Amino acid sequence: MTAPRQFSMVDKLWRTVRYRLHIPMLRNKATPEHIARGVMIGMVWAMTPFFGLHMALVFITWIVATRVFGWDFCLVNGLAWTWTTNIVTIVPAYYLFYLTGQMLMGNFSDPLGYEAFRSLFVLSENPDAGLFTTLAAQLEVLWKFFGIPLFVGSAVWAVISGWASYKLSYGFVQRYQELRARRMAKARKPKKRSKFKPLPSGPQGEQKA
Repeated sequence: MTAPRQFSMVDKLWRTVRYRLHIPMLRNKATPEHIARGVMIGMVWAMTPFFGLHMALVFITWIVATRVFGWDFCLVNGLAWTWTTNIVTIVPAYYLFYLTGQMLMGNFSDPLGYEAFRSLFVLSENPDAGLFTTLAAQLEVLWKFFGIPLFVGSAVWAVISGWASYKLSYGFVQRYQELRARRMAKARKPKKRSKFKPLPSGPQGEQKA
């Protein structure tokens, strides 16, 4: 019996990116703009300090945008792209938000190192508590230890990531759909029949000397 294949952390991360982010864009038949809007909304919420609620916030945004403002986006891609901040990337992402906020506020003398930040972040985890209790405790710890810099930095990265993801995903999906359309048109195009007519067999088909 063949042993199950073991994947490294890099392989697992790549598979997550491929199957949760890349493939949903390629398989979607919507317009590039509609898909890119979804990617943008997912990335905006992914860059906020509300880990665990990102997908719910995308869904709420979709309801409000479609029902109130008549502005639609691809919900599937929006939900998928919240996975850019996951259990592996969340602490480095939050640390980036924190450093960005510190720099923007001119606090260059007292930023925490990464290990100190990570140890404080872990303190907010409570596996025995419920989801909302854990999230409330996490936000309380984040605000207590990192405060305004974390939230200011996350807002900046939300804007940057949202804009960049819209531009990049729009161009990528547009090129892919155009290429796919050309391939399908080429496949449907009938092949030209050869105009060559073979000589009839037998004595009558023999060429005269």
